[in-house]
Amino acid sequence: TGERPFHCTDCGKRFYQSSELVAHRYSHTSERPYKCEVCGKSFINSSHLLIHWRIHTGERPYKCEECGRRFNVSSHLVIHRRIHTGERPYKCDECGKSFINSSNLTQHQRTHN
Repeated sequence: TGERPFHCTDCGKRFYQSSELVAHRYSHTSERPYKCEVCGKSFINSSHLLIHWRIHTGERPYKCEECGRRFNVSSHLVIHRRIHTGERPYKCDECGKSFINSSNLTQHQRTHN
């Protein structure tokens, strides 16, 4: 139904799951309870630690079926696949030019200022 029953009492942001709210609460504090045993870097949630851990292990579990390139984060594969599909979902309202990711659009939008 799209209902987000869990809400942050600090900022009002709402979440589908209580675990999302728990992770979000760390954004209001300096607490980072998930620590890398290799380098000591700390994170606000376990999924960020897992992604970081792959830097040390070299693990790249997400593979592009088109070209074989591998990625350590699934969202990086999603963006990469747009090279093959031609999808450019981020469009500049000012001139209509499209981009494969939001950062490229943001960088481009600065040229209009």
